[in-house]
Amino acid sequence: MTITTVRRGGVVTFRGNPVTLLGEEVQPGTPAPGFTVIGADMAPHGPDENAGRVRLISSVPSLDTDVCDSQTRRFHEELAGLDGVSVWTVSVDLPMAQRRWCATSGLTGAQTFSDHRDLSFGLAYGVVVEELRMLARAVFVIGRDNQVTYAQYVPEVGEHPDYAAAVAAVRAAL
Repeated sequence: MTITTVRRGGVVTFRGNPVTLLGEEVQPGTPAPGFTVIGADMAPHGPDENAGRVRLISSVPSLDTDVCDSQTRRFHEELAGLDGVSVWTVSVDLPMAQRRWCATSGLTGAQTFSDHRDLSFGLAYGVVVEELRMLARAVFVIGRDNQVTYAQYVPEVGEHPDYAAAVAAVRAAL
């Protein structure tokens, strides 16, 4: 698959090796880019479904890894119950694999979405790892006004994001 887009090196590493991210870097204070992902129901979904809510979008390489599992659990457990907040986890895992992960993890209420079809989210948010066709680890908070209020591109794909900063950004946007 050939993708023509902005290529950014030196942003993140995977297992200590530099990788190339595809797509523009998203900055706080800018409008949130649109995208289309596939839900567990196999239907297309986009961020407009949650317009008027504070949205945390958690980008992970694969739910079947320890750090991705922990990241998804933590954001879901800390934020999903807050009124006016939506928590989405996006990966390139197939929707069936995401559905299985939700069932076996006990997080049946977690909102997981697949970007496997056309990398719409990954390219819009600049998190596609070109060499591996997966998403880099990142966290974005979008305010009720559809402006990005927080963005973290985790420097090493295998490391955890700054949970406290992301949760604080969600609470500040409420």
